[in-house]
Amino acid sequence: MEQNTRLLSGWLPLLLVFAGTGSGIYFVTLQGPFYIGTGVLLLVTALLASAGFLAIEPNSSRVMMLFGKYVGTARDSGFFWANPFYTKKKISLRANNLDVKPIKVNDKHGNPIEIGAVVVWKVENTFKAAFDVDNYQSFVQTQSEAAIRKLASAYSYDNLEDEDARITLRNSSGEVNEMLEKEVAERLQMAGIHVIEARISHLAYATEIAGAMLQRQQATAILAARRKIVEGAVGMVEMALEELSRKDVVQLDDDKKAAMVSNLMVVLCSERSTTPVVNTGSLYQ
Repeated sequence: MEQNTRLLSGWLPLLLVFAGTGSGIYFVTLQGPFYIGTGVLLLVTALLASAGFLAIEPNSSRVMMLFGKYVGTARDSGFFWANPFYTKKKISLRANNLDVKPIKVNDKHGNPIEIGAVVVWKVENTFKAAFDVDNYQSFVQTQSEAAIRKLASAYSYDNLEDEDARITLRNSSGEVNEMLEKEVAERLQMAGIHVIEARISHLAYATEIAGAMLQRQQATAILAARRKIVEGAVGMVEMALEELSRKDVVQLDDDKKAAMVSNLMVVLCSERSTTPVVNTGSLYQ
């Protein structure tokens, strides 16, 4: 588990290193083996101690290890001094953007689609990020792609083939993004990664079927529009016949009603404006 450790401020050790270096140079210049030995010892000690200085930026950390053993994690920012024999691994605590380029996958019905996503993440547990996975950045990339593939294969692209589907990739962006974020977070938890946000950034049919699917969508839209037009036209014809009968404007037998209904449906459902024809005879000519 992660253990926070506090380091010694580096300013006092820095003064001691300067003092030791100066004293060592001074003793080396003196005559006699004792003075020379003392000077060399001070210089070696100062050189070794200087390896313990480190500066930690805001939202950054250092994972400390002593001969392969985890000692702790330093999260405070500033200038510090630590045991020079510590191995110091830098791990950023800043938020990162992962732009998963569009990848080709199959949706629930086997249709090839292209889907991409943006994942915002940051390291939350430095111990897991450093020791539970080999390379946490590569782990984030691979697991995010795996989560996207799993999500895409679980749902339909839209309602064309599954009219009863409550959630689709194209029409339920809010729910899909929530499920993607949950899936990515579960996969990255073992690496000590906190997922801030995950959302679909690109969604389209694959190029080999994009043209056919576009025609299908257009045909579906046209059929839906025609259905509304016919429903409205039938209602208007019913209203016209009821008004004519109620006001007793003209008496129509079944044949004339059928002809009138046919003419009104043609006029109301036609894509182009109709051209009126004036009948100068009677209704039966």
